[in-house]
Amino acid sequence: MITTGLDAGRGGAPIWRRATVMALAAIVALAPIAGMPREARAGEDFQWSGKIAAGKSIEVKGINGDIMVDPTSGTEVKVVAKKSAHKSDSDEVTIEVIEHEGGVTLCAKYPTPKGERPNECQPGEGGRMSTRDNDVQVDFTVQVPAGVAFTGRTVNGDIMASGLKGDAEAYTVNGSIKLETRGTARATTVNGSIQAEMGAPASGDLEFETVNGGITITMPAASGADVHASTVNGRISTDFPLTVQGKFSPRSLRGTIGKGGPELKLSTVNGSIRLRAATS
Repeated sequence: MITTGLDAGRGGAPIWRRATVMALAAIVALAPIAGMPREARAGEDFQWSGKIAAGKSIEVKGINGDIMVDPTSGTEVKVVAKKSAHKSDSDEVTIEVIEHEGGVTLCAKYPTPKGERPNECQPGEGGRMSTRDNDVQVDFTVQVPAGVAFTGRTVNGDIMASGLKGDAEAYTVNGSIKLETRGTARATTVNGSIQAEMGAPASGDLEFETVNGGITITMPAASGADVHASTVNGRISTDFPLTVQGKFSPRSLRGTIGKGGPELKLSTVNGSIRLRAATS
């Protein structure tokens, strides 16, 4: 059983919160069902489009499946969800759309297992989603116009975004993350690498965290930040001159880029950390 969202754990913390994600990583990794047929049955695609005001966000929340994001020259956000399954009925998984003050959230909503509290789609870290005995995969493709921020959340799947012009955030458990944006970025996973290229200096604290994977962050050469980087089995390298605070270690450092600024936290266990300065 994979349970996400409110009441997912003993303390009721959402799966998309980092602590719960770390605790459930081992359980989620067991999600594939042994002896599945090789051919997956496809369900009917879901499509949604709509205008979101500049400064607001489009958020996509899945459980099993990838999230792929590209820019669009138009003014509307466009989302396509492709469903497939080996043994479950893919048509029982619906896509729920919630409009709220911060923008629009779309969730892959699975049928509630018998005897459990209802599955619920909510923005951000809210809501809950149980996928017990359900192997439906939902892969999202998203097109985002300039001025609109993007947030992607899944459990078993990659999140890949390129050419974006607004802030971007990505959270998964078993999957890699790649973000390329003119804005700022944040990302966490457990089993996967993180690559992020940002075109704007950090205006607030930024965090990039994984357990099994490397982290490569590219920032504007004129950036200022207070860096806290750590790894256990890996190395740390940087293009930026750093004013080191305390004892220097190839696997852990605290230092200042430029005149300092927001905290930039980079953390992994099995992997190296690379901090790169953009060339243009």
